[in-house]
Amino acid sequence: MAEMTLSDARVKASARLEWVLIAIGIVALLAAPFFIYPIFMMKMLCFALFACAFNLLLGYTGLLSFGHAAFFGGAAYFTAHAVKVWGLPPEIGILIGVIGAAILGLIMGFFAIRRQGIYFAMITLALAQMFFFFCVQAAFTGGEDGIQGVPRGMLFGLVDLHKEFNIYYFVLVVFLLGVFAIWRIVNSPFGMILRSIRENENRAISLGYSVANYKLAAFVMSAALSGLAGSLKAIIFQFATLTDVAWQMSGEVILMTLLGGIGTMVGPIIGAGLVVGLQNSLATSDFPVTIATGLIFMVCVLIFRRGIVGELYARVLNPSGSDKG
Repeated sequence: MAEMTLSDARVKASARLEWVLIAIGIVALLAAPFFIYPIFMMKMLCFALFACAFNLLLGYTGLLSFGHAAFFGGAAYFTAHAVKVWGLPPEIGILIGVIGAAILGLIMGFFAIRRQGIYFAMITLALAQMFFFFCVQAAFTGGEDGIQGVPRGMLFGLVDLHKEFNIYYFVLVVFLLGVFAIWRIVNSPFGMILRSIRENENRAISLGYSVANYKLAAFVMSAALSGLAGSLKAIIFQFATLTDVAWQMSGEVILMTLLGGIGTMVGPIIGAGLVVGLQNSLATSDFPVTIATGLIFMVCVLIFRRGIVGELYARVLNPSGSDKG
């Protein structure tokens, strides 16, 4: 009973700490464009949402995908084409990107969830590479040139997204809604089943749950939210290129999530901010960005095994270090 009480106290303390970090983060994001270049902040928000969507699959379902760039970049292409070629407003273009990513997730997930572990990861990578080569050859993607000159347009016919403050707060609202959606999924009965699958899949099967269906649902949700991030990026930067669907993009989101801390709501956001900030600061230097991120990743793996936020939670909630693992 004492152990249960202590465990409950730690869970409540962890929740309080997470809410404090979230509140501080929201206040900082509201004030950020007055002190930091808005385009940089919007890029960070896009990748933070991408990392949170990926974490829904890895951190809460236990599925490591190497193919999430297909959803991120695919949605960017769908949105860019819909807005530029079809002349649709940005909100409809973003919706088309999200739906397109969800359909891609349904197709890829249907084949991938039939395997586990490294086989699941390799299947997602193979399918994502197939989609990459499709984007190279397809006419609507613009091939190696991509889709450029995408107009930001008028949001709901009222808000001019060409103004940086307008589009920043639009992106911030979408980001917060996306993270809230992930939080609701994770803290719902559906999310509890996902965690049980992550912890012990065989036990979940023995309890009568259709594990394959739950995995597929989580995969599609993660793909759709990743597509939301990709659609936002296409509107912000006004282009969609092969970089968005390349396997390196999948590697970046994995790095962001692991750096911040898998299985936490705030961790992927911190990890995305760290990686994007590092890329931005080293963009004009002679020092390779990939080496810098690799060194930081090595340090985190050796010192912060749970990720930055995960290690923070562990040390604040268990300063004695008696609970190893």
